[in-house]
Amino acid sequence: MIDRDTPLSIMRQCELLGLSRSSLYYRPQPISAADLLLMRRMDEVHLTHPFLGARRLARMLQREGVDVGRRHA
Repeated sequence: MIDRDTPLSIMRQCELLGLSRSSLYYRPQPISAADLLLMRRMDEVHLTHPFLGARRLARMLQREGVDVGRRHA
């Protein structure tokens, strides 16, 4: 959509498309394999115990040997 080889500036192209320039330059960060495994395990635990909050979920994962804090859970 954005053409860098045109006489029209990138700023003007973004204005015409209704985009902010910062979203044009945004590059998402990849998620680590460890975080993907943690999220998968948290999903499994949440499906069996949907009433657990962040503190109890983190404690349950810690008992399983996963090094995770409440804010990361």
